[in-house]
Amino acid sequence: MYYKTKVQDFIRVPPSSFEEDTEQAITQEIKKKYNGYIHPEMGFVIDVSEINNIGEGIILPGDGSAHYKVEFTLLTFKPEMQEIVIGKITNVADFGAFMNIGPVEGMIHISQTMNDFVSFSKDGVLLGKNTKHTLKSGDICKARIIAVSYKDLQNPKIGLTMRQPGLGKEEWILEETKSPEKEDKKGST
Repeated sequence: MYYKTKVQDFIRVPPSSFEEDTEQAITQEIKKKYNGYIHPEMGFVIDVSEINNIGEGIILPGDGSAHYKVEFTLLTFKPEMQEIVIGKITNVADFGAFMNIGPVEGMIHISQTMNDFVSFSKDGVLLGKNTKHTLKSGDICKARIIAVSYKDLQNPKIGLTMRQPGLGKEEWILEETKSPEKEDKKGST
């Protein structure tokens, strides 16, 4: 889920940026500080949305830089448990698939890709034994977030599943919605 998150922080603006517009210099410094920032409560910082308030700048002894108390809004992405996400399969391996869900990739374990016995082919495709469903790089899929771990902030883990009704590749979902109609027709003749 995407959020706008308000943050207050002291931002250091170096003397080399004094000639620039203050708000522009502060925005650049916030981007430097928060670019790629990951936090369990905020999620993944994507960008600075807006500067809300800039306090008066002070210069600390021994440091020629100006320090401003700034209130600003960040655009963040925080994966939520049970959230349905749509993304593109970026890589398929013998243990599962990776799916891009915005600014981060989630992993779908092979056992969570489909309700079928799944095998991995040499061409990098996951294949369902009975359904003949295939999953490969470039496929657009719908999945549910089932695990979020910030244990390693440099490499957070997002676990996904596609084994529930209404999840998977679009063509699988369409097949799923058509099959009850076939059953009704068989029963009425």
